Amino acid sequence: MPRRQQYALHIALVAGTAVLAAGVAFAGSLLFTGSAARSQRIAAPDPWGFARKPAAPAHSTGLWFGTWAAAPTAGVTDTYHGNDLRRRTIRNVVHTSIGGDAARITLSNLFGTYPLVIDHATVNTRPVTFRGMGAVTIAAGGQIVSDPVLVPVAADADLVVTLRTPTAEGPVTVHEGTHQTSYVEDERGTWRTTSWRYLTAVDVHNGAAAGTIAVIGDSLTSGSGSTLDANSRWPDVLADRLGGRYGVVNTGIAGNRILRDGRGVRASARFDRDVLDVAGVKTVVIALGINDVQQFPQETDPQRIADALHSLTRRAHARGLRVVGATLMPYEGYRTWTPARNAVRERVNELIRAGGVFDSFIDFDEAARDPFHPTRLLPAYDSGDHLHLNDAGYRRLGSRVDLAALHHSGPVSDQF
Repeated sequence: MPRRQQYALHIALVAGTAVLAAGVAFAGSLLFTGSAARSQRIAAPDPWGFARKPAAPAHSTGLWFGTWAAAPTAGVTDTYHGNDLRRRTIRNVVHTSIGGDAARITLSNLFGTYPLVIDHATVNTRPVTFRGMGAVTIAAGGQIVSDPVLVPVAADADLVVTLRTPTAEGPVTVHEGTHQTSYVEDERGTWRTTSWRYLTAVDVHNGAAAGTIAVIGDSLTSGSGSTLDANSRWPDVLADRLGGRYGVVNTGIAGNRILRDGRGVRASARFDRDVLDVAGVKTVVIALGINDVQQFPQETDPQRIADALHSLTRRAHARGLRVVGATLMPYEGYRTWTPARNAVRERVNELIRAGGVFDSFIDFDEAARDPFHPTRLLPAYDSGDHLHLNDAGYRRLGSRVDLAALHHSGPVSDQF
């Protein structure tokens, strides 16, 4: 189903799952004191015979692939109804890249300071279990991968993952600024939200896909400036072009940096969790560095940025993965721009183009800049703040990715 026809699916699934969620509310509250507390300790037989860890080694012939992912960005105090988190139903709406005949989900309590109880979960209204149980308790700082759910998952379509928390304390692990509408519901009503709560990955069982492309980046990857619910981020455009041969997961975080914690944990610290552990990952795409250049405190040494990017490449090579990187786009006109910082950006791009940082590169700088004023974005691609792109700009980036460069034929030697 084309992505721009998904709004009707949002409404239909929200309405359909509301009845189901209401029906399990009373029973779910009983589970909290019984089976939910025990669910982590009881293991049911697994007729599928698939490992439950989020990822298999790069050489694995397994058939689980990431179709969607989001990096947890923060622990926030929910402000709905005076921070009352009890009896809350969360409907995370996510957009798939590839489809399959079954799904599994990853839930995270990374930023939580108390155990998180989920006493009911569904994928497109199909019940989800965790080690054979319908309820699960996730320790503070922990995560869990569900059992496989026999549910058809369409490619390039919206998927609703519903979670119910009978009680919760402390920060809620979220990915903020999703550019996609999800919903939070309690007995007093339903509210729209642009944060994904607790859900960090959806994998699908697929016998035909070749692998998953894991993309790590900042706001220019997460889609800042794109249209709400249009799924027009450049990794979405890339997924469309791949036509179901590869899954594409987007672990961009707005404000993210390589060398320092900014908004979200620095990329060098989250790389294993958000990229290398993606199910079925074969190729990594890295689009990072502009926030190290322009955010305070600014990194003034371009070699340090290039070396940090190369370090991520080496870590991916150790897992047998290919790495494609992107040059840094211009941003003159944005409030932090200076000629000195632009010189750092341009030198990083020179180092990327010269080779020795990635296996291959995508020249986002050349694709998005104004040829008559190359330190600025082309006006047709500028969202208005001179740093982030609009939908046309993201389509341009997604169209510039060389699909042949993504093909996994093994990493290039580290002896550049």
